[in-house]
Amino acid sequence: MTVLVTGGAGYIGSHMVLALRDAGERVVVLDNLSTGFRWAVPDDVPLIVGDFGDGDLVTEMLKRYQIESIIHFAAKIVVPESVADPLGYYLNNTAKARQLIECAVGAGVGQFIFSSTAAVYGDPEQNPVTEDETLKPMSPYGRSKLMVEWMLQDVAKAHPLRYAVLRYFNVAGADPQGRSGQSTPNATHLIKVAVQAALGHRNGMDVFGTDYPTPDGSCVRDYIQVSDLAQAHLDALNYLREGGESITCNCGYSRGFSVLEVIAVVKSVSGVDFPVRISGRRPGDPSAIVAGNARIKSALNWQPRYDDLKLIVDQALNWERRLHNRKAG
Repeated sequence: MTVLVTGGAGYIGSHMVLALRDAGERVVVLDNLSTGFRWAVPDDVPLIVGDFGDGDLVTEMLKRYQIESIIHFAAKIVVPESVADPLGYYLNNTAKARQLIECAVGAGVGQFIFSSTAAVYGDPEQNPVTEDETLKPMSPYGRSKLMVEWMLQDVAKAHPLRYAVLRYFNVAGADPQGRSGQSTPNATHLIKVAVQAALGHRNGMDVFGTDYPTPDGSCVRDYIQVSDLAQAHLDALNYLREGGESITCNCGYSRGFSVLEVIAVVKSVSGVDFPVRISGRRPGDPSAIVAGNARIKSALNWQPRYDDLKLIVDQALNWERRLHNRKAG
């Protein structure tokens, strides 16, 4: 049995590949390397450079490697960019995902795990938000992901394909063994940006909005450590293999931190008081969103190991230093 990981050279995907290898699984990666890195894929894992929307390529891969499960990460993920380029997001995240799912059905793939997003909830009426909350995404990014969720629901009713939809909250941190981390130079993730500012790799940072209806006026988010998120996928894979029904789960810690709180932790852990500029709100940003995680803990028996913001920030700082030294070398 082999697992196909799309986007396996990227941030979350590379951690998934490591988790699968650590668990003794056979894995193959498909990535176009637009935001991923060839070096992020271990030498003993096959890496096919190509597009997950290329039906001929995907079909050939599914047959050649006898793929029985797909974990689909490859996507565009920047909310403001999706507002500016909705058609690009619907093409990459939705239309190409439809092609991938069609190939999976044609090849008899049994399990499909989809990386969705908390953005499908929009600005929820209450927090922590459960999976049964009304879905009202505020951005093309969120809508592009929700459309794939709908496709999987419909396909699973018509074909013997079972799925797990995992709705991520804010992913951060790095592999505890230092093997991978967030490596995209211009990433927009808050903790990535803040640690780059702390290390002098960028000239300070911006806070987008301090007039939200939150305790300190900045947005509140739930930050999940990336290896805990990879473990959630492993748990979902085992659940489906054991005959579990298709399921949708939030991935988060059920605890939120504001943007200003996160910046304060980064300054404390790094020991650097870097410049912070206050800017206006960005389109598509909800004021607060925190994961209700009762379902993933009960149904998948998921147990997080790194639920500590200072630890997550320390991992991100160490990875950023390692990445900087790699580039300097």
